[in-house]
Amino acid sequence: MLERAVEISAVLFMIAIALNFYRLIMGPSLPDRIAAVDTMYVNAIGAIVLYGMWLKTTLYFEAALLIAMLGFISTVAVCKYLLRGDIIE
Repeated sequence: MLERAVEISAVLFMIAIALNFYRLIMGPSLPDRIAAVDTMYVNAIGAIVLYGMWLKTTLYFEAALLIAMLGFISTVAVCKYLLRGDIIE
């Protein structure tokens, strides 16, 4: 039962990533593209966690945590650059 739920969730995550990629390419403005990348890495984290559940290993949970930290920092850096034009003051 859990395997079937993981398979369905993985398909839904891949559809969400594809829709985010569409918004990244066709986004009308730069903030829309930044939001698409932000949402895309969150969906990628979910897909990695699902893959770890499918393999029954905890190694992928640590990788997802690292991606989450790097994604947050990069989103903050890009937003700060757009607002002020400088990352480091």
